[in-house]
Amino acid sequence: MPRPTRNTSVGVYLRRMIQIPQMDFEFALWQMLYLLVSPRRVYRNIFYHKQTKNQWARDDPAFVVLQLLFISITAVAYGIAYKLGVIGTFKLILFMGLIDFLLIGAIVASIVWFCANNFLVQQQIHSATQAVEWAYCFDVHCNAFFPVFLITYVVQFFFIPIVTQAGWLPLFVGNSLYMAAITYYFYLTHLGYNVLPFLRHPEVFLYPISVLSILYVLSLVVWFSVSKSILNAYFS
Repeated sequence: MPRPTRNTSVGVYLRRMIQIPQMDFEFALWQMLYLLVSPRRVYRNIFYHKQTKNQWARDDPAFVVLQLLFISITAVAYGIAYKLGVIGTFKLILFMGLIDFLLIGAIVASIVWFCANNFLVQQQIHSATQAVEWAYCFDVHCNAFFPVFLITYVVQFFFIPIVTQAGWLPLFVGNSLYMAAITYYFYLTHLGYNVLPFLRHPEVFLYPISVLSILYVLSLVVWFSVSKSILNAYFS
């Protein structure tokens, strides 16, 4: 079993998260914007980063810090809308930031890191041993999670009066939001691993979209509201 390869240790990365003046927030915002309008450009830039820093993963935690900030602001908005109070809102901030984003991201990154290194890496004869960095897997998740956050956290917030109602239109709107978000998640994940020249068959990250499409249609047929179910799980 391969070990997580990274040039920047976890300790160094965490220390950099509190060194605000040294983080490049402008570049992180640029990446967030282009993940929405031209994601391939983001990954071309990551390829150049590998040439200069000799690692695929970011060494600047600005993207993660901004993501946590945006999640916290959104959690406050939900806390106000659902009248959770100060303590309830604080718990929601911790849950959305630490569980939804960081913990699930670490689990997903670990699973993909293990599978990629054991089944997708194609070693070349007469070349150095190649391996996918765990930190890069986490970066790919963070990139792919950003549109999910915008659609299922931010956009859904403004559609709460609609998606919580009974009827086919609220069902369609709510389920379509999650369909679009998760589809884009897998697409960005595919782009993230497609840029690695030593991986074979990166298209496997697109396969879940077919299953997702079937589940989406079935959810409409059986009148299962994804939005309402998730909102009830969080706030009921």
